[in-house]
Amino acid sequence: MPAALRPPALGVLAVLLALALGACGISTGGTGAAGDGEAAGSVAPPLADVEPLADVRSWDGATLAVPNDEVDPVAEDPEQDLPVTVTDSQGTRVEVTDASRVLALDVYGTLARTVHELGLGDRLVGRDVSTQFDGAADLPLVTQNGHDLNAEAILELDPTLIITDTSLGPWDVVLQMRDAGIPVVVVDSHRGLDNVASLTHEVAAALGVPAQGEKLAERTQAEIDAVVAQIAKVAPAEEGQRLRTVFLYVRGQSGVYYMFGGGSGADSLIDAIGGYDVAEEIGWNGMKPLTDEGLVAAQPDLVLMMTGGLDSAGGVDGLLERLPALAETPAGQHQRFVSMEDSEILGFGPATASVLDALAVAVYAPDAVS
Repeated sequence: MPAALRPPALGVLAVLLALALGACGISTGGTGAAGDGEAAGSVAPPLADVEPLADVRSWDGATLAVPNDEVDPVAEDPEQDLPVTVTDSQGTRVEVTDASRVLALDVYGTLARTVHELGLGDRLVGRDVSTQFDGAADLPLVTQNGHDLNAEAILELDPTLIITDTSLGPWDVVLQMRDAGIPVVVVDSHRGLDNVASLTHEVAAALGVPAQGEKLAERTQAEIDAVVAQIAKVAPAEEGQRLRTVFLYVRGQSGVYYMFGGGSGADSLIDAIGGYDVAEEIGWNGMKPLTDEGLVAAQPDLVLMMTGGLDSAGGVDGLLERLPALAETPAGQHQRFVSMEDSEILGFGPATASVLDALAVAVYAPDAVS
């Protein structure tokens, strides 16, 4: 079977995120808290504007990190150089002749955000459940059950271009769109600090705005570099003094508990905010079911989580009751948890710098967001 027609295997991370967004109460009508559509908390102030704690271990209790969700396009209604032929991440050559009605769909909400930041937000005609920032939240959904692509909903919107990856399914729906004559560009499904720029270029190329893609990629990287440099000023310089940090994925209703390790995206997130990535120390690669032995070996000082996942377990108290081994770790004893909305924390798109900044504020100056 040709590669372009072969159904891709969804990565474990993509599947878990899809389940999180579909089952942990992510609102489908705004950027509010999980399940209620109300504001989840105050936007974190910039790390540069707060007074960090003298001792990074001197705080107790859970903290919610809320990044700045403001969209700031690099151009206003840029001229698109079309038609264009691109070779997508699967090696498929796709000719794009019309990008006036666009669907940008992935489990992270990253692709639609990138289209907006390129100055082409008015070309979007629909959204996935993860796309919830201002300016896009009112678009009609083309996903059902939280994350499944709905062929009928897509076709009703008459898109002239679909930009997606392999994080959403069923894959047969994507093939059906191609069979219907709609150009489908499949971009890289990996999300991490190492490919923010290249993913931006992929989206911009499909839209016929490569110059804007270069500008957005440069701006995003400069913002990330500035935040990482600011974090370096407040994070402990000695590795042994940094907070031992793990990233837990939880679906309390279904009894699903995972710890994310190397290559999951969580590892680069932990490194960027100046934490000590315990998963690397204990050789925890990818995404694996959490075990008591893993928690005992990790002995985390800090737990990062998706807000919807934490809520699904009944909050910190409920999670510690479900996971007694976690309750015996320094993080559990001090209830030192930092959470962020499911659709934001691992997106690694144009909002990456804001995500890192908000997490760093929650870790090093929690009083500023409490």
